[in-house]
Amino acid sequence: MKSERLRALSVPRSSELTLRGSTRLDHWAVGRIQQAVAPAPLRFVLWDGYAIGTGDAPIATITVKNRTALYKWLWHPELNFGDGYMSGAVDVHGDLVEMLEAVYRAMGDSAPRPWWLPEPANTPNASRENVHHHYDIGNEFYRLWLDERMLYTCAYFPTPDATLEDAQIAKMSLISRKLRLKPGERVVEAGCGWGSLALFMAREHGVHVTAFNISREQIAYAREQARVQGLTDRVDFIEDDYRNVRGQCDAFVSVGMLEHVGLPDYATLGSVMDRVLTEDGRGLLHFIGRNRPAPLNPWITKRIFPGAYPPTLVEVFERILQPSGFSVLDVENIRLHYAKTLEHWRARFLSATDRVTEMFDEAFVRAWDLYLAGSEVAFVTGSMQLFQVVFARAGTNAIPWTRTSA
Repeated sequence: MKSERLRALSVPRSSELTLRGSTRLDHWAVGRIQQAVAPAPLRFVLWDGYAIGTGDAPIATITVKNRTALYKWLWHPELNFGDGYMSGAVDVHGDLVEMLEAVYRAMGDSAPRPWWLPEPANTPNASRENVHHHYDIGNEFYRLWLDERMLYTCAYFPTPDATLEDAQIAKMSLISRKLRLKPGERVVEAGCGWGSLALFMAREHGVHVTAFNISREQIAYAREQARVQGLTDRVDFIEDDYRNVRGQCDAFVSVGMLEHVGLPDYATLGSVMDRVLTEDGRGLLHFIGRNRPAPLNPWITKRIFPGAYPPTLVEVFERILQPSGFSVLDVENIRLHYAKTLEHWRARFLSATDRVTEMFDEAFVRAWDLYLAGSEVAFVTGSMQLFQVVFARAGTNAIPWTRTSA
């Protein structure tokens, strides 16, 4: 059940953990790492006790336990800090979220995507492999720390102290309201996760939903939930790629899937929406994005989300909506709601680490803790955004008169 990318992690040999002493070259190397995040009040300690960094109440102390981890970190920090942390060759003493936030703010925005770097693409086969890597690692694992409806996308908190369960219901209500769903309408959902939004729309708004997903485990779970809730006549869960969506619908919705499409296939997604939406059809795209084009963190790409890419609004507008002549009706950025969602997820995850360790191993636990903490910080610092874009056909006048009438 363990991910191949996590299983491939190289753990330092015990002999490396007992190095006699650090050298001047080692001191130079850790100094270069410290200088890269110099504004952050951090202390760096090598395996023999050599220390560098702020002397006045550092918010965290980072210990590097062997020379291999040190030079890998120096060579490719965005990739190898994560691997070192996973293996335990790098450790953080202090609050992980506070440490990462200090680093993010010290380093500033992510570097733009180089002109020579190929645009991330996902063929149908690659998409299935990527989905299997992240989502098909066991429903039991996700059940440990998601809300009771198994929603694995940004919640919407009416108040900061709302529960995660209430915030996820509020998110589904917000999406339904923006789509202006009416009883009897047909809805297509591309990338339906464990099916909660499709079931919610059918149950609360009387629509018929055809929901697509290429995760076998998620589709099986969603179909069982439809049976238990008595909604099999109103929700069809189809194990297939979004490219194969057929038929007609009044509303098209995608929540948390666009990040996995890949830039070269944005035009394909736009043509699918154009093909299935009726003359007065409308849609909503809910996705993680950026303010400017930049590749996803290489460690996240390698260990957690292979094939993922968070787009800018311009990329979504120009490559998906504009070619098919769709009009943008509304754009909302709820990134702080995602930070709050991740705070809840991580707290639940940490309370279940004993069970997760039994299911996988300690490296898996450390990797997912780093992923959840780093994601929370990305939204807190504005490195990542969470956009909801509502669109409709250009010629339709069946659109809200005001924002509040949606």
